[in-house]
Amino acid sequence: MEGAIKCYGSTNIIHKLKNKDSLFLCVIASTLTSRIKGITGAGATPELTDYTPAADVELVMLGKPICLPEIPKTVVEGLAASTPAVITKACLDLADIPFLVVDAGAAIKPNIPYVKLNETPGGDINKGNAIENSEKIFNKGVLLGKTLSKLTDHILIGESTPAGTTTALGVLTAMGYEVDNKISGSTPENPHKLKHSVVENGLLNSGYKAGELVNEPFKAIDAVGDPMIPAVAGIVIGSNVPVTLAGGTQMTAVCAVIKGILPEYDFSSLSIGTTIFVAEDETSDINFITNQIADIPIMAVNPYFEKSNTICLVNYTKGSVKEGVGAGGAMLAAMLKNISIEDIRVKTEDLCKEMF
Repeated sequence: MEGAIKCYGSTNIIHKLKNKDSLFLCVIASTLTSRIKGITGAGATPELTDYTPAADVELVMLGKPICLPEIPKTVVEGLAASTPAVITKACLDLADIPFLVVDAGAAIKPNIPYVKLNETPGGDINKGNAIENSEKIFNKGVLLGKTLSKLTDHILIGESTPAGTTTALGVLTAMGYEVDNKISGSTPENPHKLKHSVVENGLLNSGYKAGELVNEPFKAIDAVGDPMIPAVAGIVIGSNVPVTLAGGTQMTAVCAVIKGILPEYDFSSLSIGTTIFVAEDETSDINFITNQIADIPIMAVNPYFEKSNTICLVNYTKGSVKEGVGAGGAMLAAMLKNISIEDIRVKTEDLCKEMF
């Protein structure tokens, strides 16, 4: 494990989590924000982003998507990269970790069993007032967190939400955090200008200014957020066991919402598990954002994809995809079960060759 995980913040969190029984959740959601051209790489076309969350979780559970005829991939500037769901599947299969899908508002529902917290996708935050029921989603998440924490020692929560970095930017901006050019993205050229323009329009059309909703997280989510954020925040607050947020800068918005809802929340049992591609992304800064919120340990896994013989994985090292479907947290969870990073990479390569 040594060398493959880079820790930011508290380093003893790994020892607290090692050899615990884990449950892996993937929270899926959609918004019309993902239809904005150029804002996300999580789909071959803006319209196909509606299918990405369902296809991702179908792939993890079944080994192939049912709602789409082919595996989702990101293609930007000629760089094709496989969905991170392949990484997540490899890890969960190797470590025999149970997988549960939570629907927070996916446009296309997966053809597998899932827990429904919310039916309706979010709107286009460019127009403002994107969600109507974030507090209701949160409350259902709390109930789910209480239940699931009776079944396991450790909950990992990933997400598949196309354009989720933009909605995370919206919530963090509305709540007064300094996030200019700090949010990650799924493409080598991070479209910061486009994302900020969308958020500014959304706040204006919702009748708010940046920072005005510092103590009103639900209003921030309803204005310029997505359904995944309140769902995950609720699960975390409801849980009585340690939680690892398996994701990138989207998860910093979840942390900000948790602090906004429950200022006395004890962050000592919460951590973020991500990939080195997010942690060392020169176009964003996950550590800068989390340091504004609380002392939240970040564990970034390096799968050494530069050693891979599969181009769809090598392209991760060139800025494509970076994270998603809980890939970083899934690698961490497998390594906590004594699976080597080499075995994870080989298994992922084998799945890529089989699927593509």
